[in-house]
Amino acid sequence: MSLTEHHIAYQHQGRFFTWGDPEKADHLLICLHGYGQLAAYFIRKFHALPENIYVICPEGPHRFYQAGTDGRVGASWMTKEDRLVDIENYIAFLGQIYQQEITKYSFKRKTLLGFSQGGATASRWIGMGNCSFDTFLLWAAVFPPDMTISAQAKFKAQRNIFVIGTADEYTSLEKAASYYKLLNTDEMRFEFVKFEGKHHVDVELLKALLQ
Repeated sequence: MSLTEHHIAYQHQGRFFTWGDPEKADHLLICLHGYGQLAAYFIRKFHALPENIYVICPEGPHRFYQAGTDGRVGASWMTKEDRLVDIENYIAFLGQIYQQEITKYSFKRKTLLGFSQGGATASRWIGMGNCSFDTFLLWAAVFPPDMTISAQAKFKAQRNIFVIGTADEYTSLEKAASYYKLLNTDEMRFEFVKFEGKHHVDVELLKALLQ
């Protein structure tokens, strides 16, 4: 007798939240939340953005109780377990949202923001998916170290910005500056932007970057 791992494809639903009027907006902003967050709460950070920006916040497919077996719920994009299948699944999920929205509405600009764990997710989506953006904001996040050269090449066609808070709880500014150097290769270029703050999305800075 032997243990054999199998996978099976089946129809699955994922949810996302929106903010704004897509009929009036000319700028699409897709935001991917961090580990343990829910899209319904994460999207509140973007309520103060100008009315010409239509915000979409997809939610990570893995929900869990943050403490014990009851209480507050969070979501994540993947774990180390069966990671390649999880990556394939969320790229398909995000791609469907993207195609649905750009088919229904017309946007002059498209921006992708990946915060914390959502930053690696967003990076893989760009590198391994079929969606294009004008600007990518890698916010308080790590670029996937396993991205291939061909995947990295997809970042050439857009503006890429690495954003970090000076008091981020998960890294130091010195480590972030050192890490930033790794983001600049023959295949891609990133700008380095810092703000006074911790591990969060600074809305005032975001407003300035979206202008």
